[in-house]
Amino acid sequence: MSILKTTPAVFAVGNTYQIMVPVTSSCLMWVKIGEELYYDDCNGIIKSDVTTHRITVPMEELDHAGEYTVCFRKMIERKPYYSDTGDVEEIKFSFRPVPDNNITAYHIADAHNSVENPVGAAKFFEAEAGRIDLLILNGDVPNDSGAIENFDNIYKIIEGITKGEIPTVFSRGNHDTRGIFAEKLADHTPVDNGNSYFTFRVGGLWGMVLDCGEDKVDTHPEYGNTVCCHEFRKKQTKFIEKVIRNAAYEYDSYGITHKAVISHVPFYRTFPEPFNIEKDIYTKWCSLVGEHIKPEIMIHGHEHCLTLDMPGDECDVMGLPCPGVIASIPDNSDQAFIGGGFIFSENSVDIVFNDRYKIHERHKIEL
Repeated sequence: MSILKTTPAVFAVGNTYQIMVPVTSSCLMWVKIGEELYYDDCNGIIKSDVTTHRITVPMEELDHAGEYTVCFRKMIERKPYYSDTGDVEEIKFSFRPVPDNNITAYHIADAHNSVENPVGAAKFFEAEAGRIDLLILNGDVPNDSGAIENFDNIYKIIEGITKGEIPTVFSRGNHDTRGIFAEKLADHTPVDNGNSYFTFRVGGLWGMVLDCGEDKVDTHPEYGNTVCCHEFRKKQTKFIEKVIRNAAYEYDSYGITHKAVISHVPFYRTFPEPFNIEKDIYTKWCSLVGEHIKPEIMIHGHEHCLTLDMPGDECDVMGLPCPGVIASIPDNSDQAFIGGGFIFSENSVDIVFNDRYKIHERHKIEL
């Protein structure tokens, strides 16, 4: 595939797709949809000194076109005058937008650098369900951010499942905040104006991605004075309030058939010391989400388990506003990775927990 490390990832953020492409060497890159060209540029300067290109395109245009073309020129030498570049190369990809109804999604969290078994689990579910419309990557996909190569595993999983032909929603996990390259993660993953929390709309599904950051207090010695996640969470409370003020353009807009909240950490749950943090903030989140947004489901990882939690369950101390699903168990010596399939239909959300070989559990949420 020339200098492309993997097929592109088509990330859903707001009402746009961020088409992101990791590369093996310096190049100029843009995307063609119909006759329109969209560049990876900075104020009119086409970027070349990046290892992951990001091209933002209108969601409506790509959904309508059903295909896009990644175009690039190899950068031989970038000079103040008369830069040397290669010829234009093009690779075309088909694209299938998420439907308005009967939406099928697969959820992967806590892969911790594993690729083969998470992809295998998604493929098993795809064979059972008939298709996957949306991939959800929900944190701790790399084991940490201590090596830049760990980010490649994000794109290897996406390539193995989507081939660049369906959308992906990405959410950061607490392990992603650890390591020298944690501050660079936003350069290699989808963000909204630099923020790792955002809303999205794909087909009939509206969603909110929240990011709890680390799972202990900022002063915990494990972090060595490198995080300020408390203030980061406070900003997200204001973000949720802003989303609620804009309800008519967000979760109450025309054509939405399903609503979901996605975060790596199931923030409504009871945790032991030293993980029992931010009760006031997380209770506020649950209250705002439950009173105003009223999602059908919340989807999580982090706990390395499979569970369907209901409001009022023993684990619910923050005010769980709707059913909460934790759907990920990493690879271990006895078990291949387990993820979660979700089928959103008119009257229910069907949930399947499976690895690459078999289904472990089924659940149904009646709407």
